[in-house]
Amino acid sequence: MTTDTDRDLITKLVHHPYVPPAGFGAVPPGVYKASTVTFANVAALRSRSWKSREGYTYGLHGTPTTFTLEERLATLEGGRHCVLAPSGLAAITMVDAALLRQGDEVLLPDNVYGPSKELARTLLADWGISHRLYDPLDAGSLAAMIGPRTRLVWLEAPGSVTMEFPDLGGLVAAARDRGVTTALDNTWGAGVAFRAFDFGVDIVMHALTKYPSGGADVLMGSVVTRDEALHHRILQAHGRLGLGVGANDVELVLRSLPTLALRYHAHDRAARELATWMQAQPAVARVLHPALPGAPGHAHWAAHCTAAAGLFSVLLDAALPAQRVDAFVDGLRLFRIGYSWGGPMSLVVPYDLAAMRERPGDLR
Repeated sequence: MTTDTDRDLITKLVHHPYVPPAGFGAVPPGVYKASTVTFANVAALRSRSWKSREGYTYGLHGTPTTFTLEERLATLEGGRHCVLAPSGLAAITMVDAALLRQGDEVLLPDNVYGPSKELARTLLADWGISHRLYDPLDAGSLAAMIGPRTRLVWLEAPGSVTMEFPDLGGLVAAARDRGVTTALDNTWGAGVAFRAFDFGVDIVMHALTKYPSGGADVLMGSVVTRDEALHHRILQAHGRLGLGVGANDVELVLRSLPTLALRYHAHDRAARELATWMQAQPAVARVLHPALPGAPGHAHWAAHCTAAAGLFSVLLDAALPAQRVDAFVDGLRLFRIGYSWGGPMSLVVPYDLAAMRERPGDLR
């Protein structure tokens, strides 16, 4: 039974008068966990807007912790505005929801991240939004495909799994000449390999789950823009979809950001050494790594990139039965089997390429 004394004590604990002194300084930013944000008075409540970064309205729309990460990510990508999402796929969904309406069309590269293609095939289709797949290595084919209903072109550099590095400048120019917004999945580049906005893209999406986290323990995504009006459209979709992120996850990404470039270059060196060694193995038909001469789109990578992520694919001899491939994967001692990358452990996954592509070409 709760007594009046108990209630008085609880009230005092909630409305305690103590405020810590200002001026505490430390290397890591403070972690603010909040759903409710309080205001000094009604005038302050009425004067603030969730669209502005000049104050706080509700935990979903930002805290000092999330604002800090967003500002640092905008700097990393070379943009001005950033919005966080609870995963890379959530960030992709946020962009689609912000820019596409019933009757619109989105164009995706044939080598796009699989869940993004599945999102277009299912949920976007249910909303009356169509999609088509273009050849990412042919800017002319993209230009020919853009029609009056095309509102968004997704780009990926390099392509998922097959690692083709496209002519980003040519693809962006094809879309811009027709007034179509471009969005780049820059998870592989991580803001380190190249400067995405230098190509003229409008939106940069980044799965922070990978290199910015680095610990295989966080799911998060970001969307960075330079244009304020475009940022506000994405911000509206973020709020209406309720795509909040947890303060502890933000803390982990903030903690890892200072070592991002060091880890990225270390992954790059190790992957190139292993990829080069794999090229000489008799069961290997081809190694797909953008930094290796002969890889699809290598010339575009060489012209614009200063580094490459620790990710590559291997095409094995087509005469090998699937059972032997699986046995090879199972037999690896220092690689775990699992999706994702950019973490502290090497991973491997076997793929059926023919089932993933409309245009597998010579990679079949």
